[in-house]
Amino acid sequence: MNLLQGGNRHQIARRRKIDFCLHLLFAAATSVGVIALCALLIDIIIDGISRLQPGLFENFPSRRAERAGMKSAIVGSMYMLCIMLPISFVLGVGAAIWLEEYAGKNRFTRLIQLNISTLAGVPSIVYGILGLTLFVRLLMLQRSLLAGALTMTILVLPIIIVSAQEALRAVPKSRRDASYALGANRWQTVSRAVLPSALPGILTGVILAMSRAIGETAPLIMIGALTYVAFLPKHMLDQFTVMPIQIYNWLSRPQPEFHELAAAGIIVLLAMLLLMNFAAILLRNKFSKIS
Repeated sequence: MNLLQGGNRHQIARRRKIDFCLHLLFAAATSVGVIALCALLIDIIIDGISRLQPGLFENFPSRRAERAGMKSAIVGSMYMLCIMLPISFVLGVGAAIWLEEYAGKNRFTRLIQLNISTLAGVPSIVYGILGLTLFVRLLMLQRSLLAGALTMTILVLPIIIVSAQEALRAVPKSRRDASYALGANRWQTVSRAVLPSALPGILTGVILAMSRAIGETAPLIMIGALTYVAFLPKHMLDQFTVMPIQIYNWLSRPQPEFHELAAAGIIVLLAMLLLMNFAAILLRNKFSKIS
């Protein structure tokens, strides 16, 4: 009996040592990324804080650093998001509803699901090539704001579809059964019982997808978004630029003043991303309480 107790104590002590070592290993791995991120943020803030002035938001790009701003890039990014958001929401959520609530579980739908999951991991520059071929050349939208928004819509659609599907799957089956028991048809069940419960997860996925889109550069470079735009787009077929492209243009110049402007632009872009992520958290919490 004493031998068994001694053996158990030895095993427990050994497991605790292994658990402690793994805990240290995982903490060290996490701290490497956190420390690197903090170092980058500190370096960017030190370089760009002096350029966070009203002129950065009021002026257009210029060859002179003291006159340069990113007004056209900020407005172009916001316009692109305003075009993307309704299109992406309708197409992405509609596709998720069809796959989860209407389509049968057969080989065809499994093939579609596999393709959607695969497209979510495709490099963004591939979507740029697709947008260049389809929207710029085939549909002759030229290098316009609409072509850029549609290209970015294709980029974020797989992410929205997958996140919306996960949100729909998380709704308990008992809600659907209760709705059918009360005499509701399939669409009434989906629109009045399933969607309100899944809405927090759907909105979170949509906003996070928009956050990814606002920071993408490669697809827009492929379709020819300009680096120097000294005007605001008046309609969807005008030329445009966005914040990541403007930042890239400033970083490619040798003058240190433009590097400071790029750091200030990165701070503005990070602030927008943090606000969008914060909005996703607020919407999720709000609709979770309602549902």
